[in-house]
Amino acid sequence: MLSFYDSEKIEVGLDEAGRGCLAGPVVAAAVILPKDFHHPKLNDSKKVSASDREELRRYIEKVAIDFSVGIKDHAYIDQYNILKSSFHAMHDALDQMKTKYDIILVDGNKFIPYGNTPHHCMIKGDGRFLAIAAASILAKTYRDEIMDQLHDQFPQYQWKKNKGYPTLQHRAAIREHGPSPYHRLSFTLLKEPSQGTLFT
Repeated sequence: MLSFYDSEKIEVGLDEAGRGCLAGPVVAAAVILPKDFHHPKLNDSKKVSASDREELRRYIEKVAIDFSVGIKDHAYIDQYNILKSSFHAMHDALDQMKTKYDIILVDGNKFIPYGNTPHHCMIKGDGRFLAIAAASILAKTYRDEIMDQLHDQFPQYQWKKNKGYPTLQHRAAIREHGPSPYHRLSFTLLKEPSQGTLFT
C-alpha cells in the first residue's frame, strides 16, 4: 500500500461507509496521516476484523495529523439520493478539517469537487493508499457505533449484526415488522425472492 500520491504535498484521504445499507446514515471520514505512518494491520476496512478496526481507529486518531467525520442521515438520503449524500458527507468532513491540505484522495470513481482543491478519484483506493484506508476505518467504525445504538431501539432488525445492510434476515424483519423510522424509504426495502438480494 502506498504512503502517499505526491510526497511533496499534504494529502487528505476520503472514504465513506453505509452507501449500500437499507437503514441508518452514510458516514464519511477525512484523514491526514504523517508521511511515515505505519501500522501492519491497516487495510481496506472490509478486509479487517471488527476488533482490529477498533484498534486501528484508536491508533489513527492518536497519530493522525488531522481527522474528521461527516454524517448524513436516512432522511437526508431520501431527499437527495445516496450518491449525493455520500459526497455531501465527505464535504462535511472536509469542512471540519483544521489542517490545510493540497490534494484530496477519494475512494471510488466519482466526486463532487470541493472548492478549488485538486482531487483524485482512486478506484479501490482504500486498498491502495494509506490515507484512504485510514478514512475507511474511521467511517466504518463510527457508522457501526451508530447502528449499534439504533439496534438498542429496534432490536428486531438485528442491526448489531447486519449494520443495516440488506441481508436476508434484515429483509425478513422488514417484511414482518415493517420499516423503522430509520429505514431509507427511497430504497427498495423488499424484493421478490426470484429477484434476489439487492445491494443498492
